[in-house]
Amino acid sequence: MTREIRGRLEGRVAIVTGASRGIGRAIAQVFGREGAKVVVNYRRERRKAEEVVEEIRGFGGEALPFQADVGDPGAVEEMVEESVEAFGGVDILVNNAGVSMGGGPLLEFNEEEYDPMWRVNVKGVLHCTRAVAPHMMERRYGKVVNIASIAGLGTALLPGNMLYASTKAAVIILTKRLALELGQYGINVNAVAPGLIRTEMGMGYQRAAEQAQRLRYFEEKSILRRIGEPEEVANVALFLASDEASFITGQVITVDGGRIDFITHSL
Repeated sequence: MTREIRGRLEGRVAIVTGASRGIGRAIAQVFGREGAKVVVNYRRERRKAEEVVEEIRGFGGEALPFQADVGDPGAVEEMVEESVEAFGGVDILVNNAGVSMGGGPLLEFNEEEYDPMWRVNVKGVLHCTRAVAPHMMERRYGKVVNIASIAGLGTALLPGNMLYASTKAAVIILTKRLALELGQYGINVNAVAPGLIRTEMGMGYQRAAEQAQRLRYFEEKSILRRIGEPEEVANVALFLASDEASFITGQVITVDGGRIDFITHSL
């Protein structure tokens, strides 16, 4: 079999959470193509995760699927232990797993919708980073890439994403604080903040008329006049996970086509 791997992550071991679809899937694929041994994490969609694994193996890479809810610290610890046993360590962690549900204005706040988002989007980052940190600290090397969102930066004048945005704002500040805490051990922690990306999560939860209106809004509010593709986020994650980004940490890189709809420009 002819290897097509180009090798920017050759010899590295990467865990990508929420990698059975969307942005996580694209990241797992490009990491595998670039030489990383990839742990394809998923929560429910085993078949889709196995498809990603087969794709990576198909072009000569190494990968394995692993079911774990990132909101469950015990499951995360088990995933990391299995990754170390299978591949000898963990060099790269991509905290991609995330959920978006509910929303609405303040007076319609629903804890039953908010708590699952906080559990996965925020606690999941903490659980996974805490689990891999000792292995990275021992080697004095590691790359953590968090997938945040420009919603956490105060974009989108459309109503309804206040709760989701608050979880992604938390991911952004965690990125900076974790970079501060782990930098002395040679661990880089950065985040990617995508705009609207063509994924199931980004595209598939509204009625057709509402979705068309929503897409027009995001296209008009992008300097490039379009929405993004998963591969465009994956390429930035690849850069941050590679040694090309060795002197970058605590940063948030937006991948949004040049969005202009900021609620405020204050920091």
